[in-house]
Amino acid sequence: MSSIQKTKLGSQGLVVPLIGLGCMGMTQIAGMDIYGKSDEAESIATIHRSLELGGNFLDTADLYGPLANERLVAKAIRGNRDQYVIATKFGYEIDDNEQLTWRINGQPNYVRKAVERSLKNLGTDYIDLYYLHRLDPNTPIEETVGAMAELVQEGKVGYIGLSEVSAATIQKAHAIHPLTAVQTEYSFFERSAEEDGTLDTLQELGIGFVAYSPIGRGFLTGAIQSPDDFPADDFRRTIPRFQGDQFYRNLELVEAIKTLADEKEITPSQLAIAWVVSKGFVPIPGTKRIKYIEENTAATRVQLTPEELARLEAIVPLGTSTGDRYDATGMAMVNL
Repeated sequence: MSSIQKTKLGSQGLVVPLIGLGCMGMTQIAGMDIYGKSDEAESIATIHRSLELGGNFLDTADLYGPLANERLVAKAIRGNRDQYVIATKFGYEIDDNEQLTWRINGQPNYVRKAVERSLKNLGTDYIDLYYLHRLDPNTPIEETVGAMAELVQEGKVGYIGLSEVSAATIQKAHAIHPLTAVQTEYSFFERSAEEDGTLDTLQELGIGFVAYSPIGRGFLTGAIQSPDDFPADDFRRTIPRFQGDQFYRNLELVEAIKTLADEKEITPSQLAIAWVVSKGFVPIPGTKRIKYIEENTAATRVQLTPEELARLEAIVPLGTSTGDRYDATGMAMVNL
């Protein structure tokens, strides 16, 4: 029996649960583990448990693996494809040998190449929501979205979206073909979408907002107490938020959030997710464990009073410096 309420994502007709499942950590990216070691069988079981709980909104990308993540999702949904809402992303160029080039390619011919590959890897003939993962600075967004619109007309894609783009890019894209969703990092630690005009633009145009890393890449679980809690090859070691003095300043914020979570007899992760849901956004926390999919799902039923919301936002006021969400190379690719 479904235990997750549904909501409209944007104004184009797509309906999803209040919370999605980020699948990125279920496979490596270019040989690097994401949030620790993954296990295919447990990852698939997690996807199945999510569906049992009403969580059928899966988020993947051809980058993850590369390609291995879509193939894992295909195994999990086989025989039940119509029960799921599948979102995947393209843009990081993958060559014919399935190697990442780390270039962004939004050219129309690559859009078509990428979607055909994703359809094959997902074992499906349609993708519910297709995102451009990052803006190609060398290709006008109008050309990329024009090619994506053709996929909608052909029935290969249901709805389209963008990831980590500026308000100006959203407006240009939406004028070519209506966007259903924009995805960006959003949590207590990352609220720039509130400051740079992104959320205002989405509200004005009737576009949904999908929040990835709503638990601050694991920081808001309260379980991380030292930078040395990460394996040597964990990609979070490259992120300024987890480095030096900034780490320990952020840890103080987490402890304050944990205090409020304890008062409500929920976990800090559940409080972080409930806060995003309370704003009308759709969080897609990533997990590859059944235990955490159950915990995250339960967070959608947490009610926060106006007083509790005020206390939370006083802990991490808008504009609080928590460290960049990527290294310098990664930051150069967002909000374009």
